[in-house]
Amino acid sequence: MTQKELRKKAMALPLNPGVYIMKNKDKKIIYIGKAKALKNRVSSYFGSHSNHSLKVIRMVENVDDFDYILCDTEFEALVLECSLIKQHMPKYNILLKDDKGYNYIKVTKEEFPRIKECYRMDDENAEYIGPFISGFSVKNAVEETRRIFKLPSCNKQFPRDWGKSRPCLNGFMGICSAPCGGKISQEEFKSNINDAIAFLKGGSAKSIKDMTAKMQEYSENLEFEKAAKLRDRIKAIKNLDEKQKVVSINVPEEDVFALVNSNKKACFEVIRFKNGRLTDSEHWLIDSVDDEAQARFELIERYYSMRQYIPSRIAVDGEIAEEELLHKFLETNRGKKLEFVHPQKGEHLAIVNLCIKNANEHLAQQQGRLGREMAALEELKNLLGLATPPEYIESYDISHTFGADNVAGMVVFHNGRPMKSAYKRFSIKGFDGQNDVGSMNEVLERRFKHYYEDEEGSTFKILPDLILLDGGQAQVNAVLPVIEKMNLSVPVFGMVKDSKHRTRAIAFGGGEIEINSHRSAFTLVSNIQEEVHRFAVSYHHNKHKKSSFSSGLLKIEGVGEKKAKALLKEFKTISAIKEASVEELCKVPSITKKNAQDIVDYYNNL
Repeated sequence: MTQKELRKKAMALPLNPGVYIMKNKDKKIIYIGKAKALKNRVSSYFGSHSNHSLKVIRMVENVDDFDYILCDTEFEALVLECSLIKQHMPKYNILLKDDKGYNYIKVTKEEFPRIKECYRMDDENAEYIGPFISGFSVKNAVEETRRIFKLPSCNKQFPRDWGKSRPCLNGFMGICSAPCGGKISQEEFKSNINDAIAFLKGGSAKSIKDMTAKMQEYSENLEFEKAAKLRDRIKAIKNLDEKQKVVSINVPEEDVFALVNSNKKACFEVIRFKNGRLTDSEHWLIDSVDDEAQARFELIERYYSMRQYIPSRIAVDGEIAEEELLHKFLETNRGKKLEFVHPQKGEHLAIVNLCIKNANEHLAQQQGRLGREMAALEELKNLLGLATPPEYIESYDISHTFGADNVAGMVVFHNGRPMKSAYKRFSIKGFDGQNDVGSMNEVLERRFKHYYEDEEGSTFKILPDLILLDGGQAQVNAVLPVIEKMNLSVPVFGMVKDSKHRTRAIAFGGGEIEINSHRSAFTLVSNIQEEVHRFAVSYHHNKHKKSSFSSGLLKIEGVGEKKAKALLKEFKTISAIKEASVEELCKVPSITKKNAQDIVDYYNNL
């Protein structure tokens, strides 16, 4: 069908709740959605695309026909939508791949046994502990067990590599017993393995009890070295318990969700708590989302369609579209009461921030960035109310000496890091004298003229996600008309400094946003402001050295650098010095009457 035919069919739909099913030319289902009023929702796809995201436009372009199923309520439509999506897995729906399987702890049977995590029991010559549902818990358990009992985690084979090399860093730090350096006997190594297995099977409390009894026995037999090793091991287990308490909450059970969105990808993260302790963590990398509130609705609904257990409390990092409907859906599936929370302070906000931090880290790894840089961009996005984190930031600063040698510097931060290949210098051409606002206006107009006129390959052809100006609202007001005149949509903010020339706030719309309490964003903006100031000033100094002293002042007998600087400080520009009288020039400190007459004669004879 054509778009016109599809719209005509959509306009004939009833205003009832229901589920609509989009199909391509091959009759394959490519999208399934629910609607409170089918006619309104479905017809919106086949009208103007001005309010549609690129993803929706692409989906609509592939629609050849659609079916629909009427429901009595929107809730029934949600239940049906969920069931159909699980069944058909349409291309354009937000989907989560369920790779959750059983996890095991594997203990190899060899002269020097190893403890590993694995997904299946495929080795008859090994012992397995499990199964466990949480791969996160298994991984942590294996890592901590190796650390407590000083077991190697390298790929060396023993006894083949026994005593054949110097211990690695883990050996020097005492984290590994270093069999590669021959620092432990096979008998003692196997004893450590047996204790580690007992710890994994019996838990920390039983292990501490057994080891305490054995430590006392060694002490009574004057075997103090063995007793000391057990003492250190008990201490390590207790430290592990304390470490786990740090990541804990004072509610019996809770799932915490976070969604971090960038221009190309998004990360959906969940961390799960039972009995107040962190028990599991999962994440999915998906395509960037256009509506975060709607995405949270769909992602949480999809998540629990894959998981049987729904806790009594769910914490979320932001707004959820149709939250009441989702709450009813999950509470019905759970069969008990359920609470949605949006933490604003205290330990629960700290846990949500931990979830956001993990999502940032996973997204950063996927994009080849550092987690702290991703976190800073995410925080800046939220602080400034941007749709997505600003991956490409341009910043501008003006520099001059009392209105002479006006220049501007432009620096670029890409993914939170300086992109020096895109830095640009501008020499102000429109006027002489001190006018930072006018200079900023000229520079931005010239910059975006390059955007339209340059050939492909120029960094000027990259449209920034954010512009930060060194200065307050006056600089921002100077630039906004330029952006509007150029038919562009780029957010512009000013960077405000305190009396000590340090970043204090961000200027916008006549007001200011304090950023000191937002550590990641504050550090990023401060770095940008310092870098653009350094770059602009360095360019100005170079130009000023060439212009101010080659302008003619130093060619005048009796006028050196100090007197030239004094003249520029007083008159601001060379043009003003040229027009000054002998009497006016004599008012400048250090300028004698002879100096003044020589200056007047010099410029009159040019």
